[in-house]
Amino acid sequence: MFNNVARKYQNWKRFRSTYDELSQLSNRELSDLGLSRADIISVARSTAL
Repeated sequence: MFNNVARKYQNWKRFRSTYDELSQLSNRELSDLGLSRADIISVARSTAL
């Protein structure tokens, strides 16, 4: 049970880190990466799996 909680917490931290980092980029920088603001959540979720 503790391992499950720890894993979920690590996944959440990875999601927040990715989300925060991508959110700080300008629209131009996101475009250079092939992303838009609408893609940030899905990209962050995919890194947290």
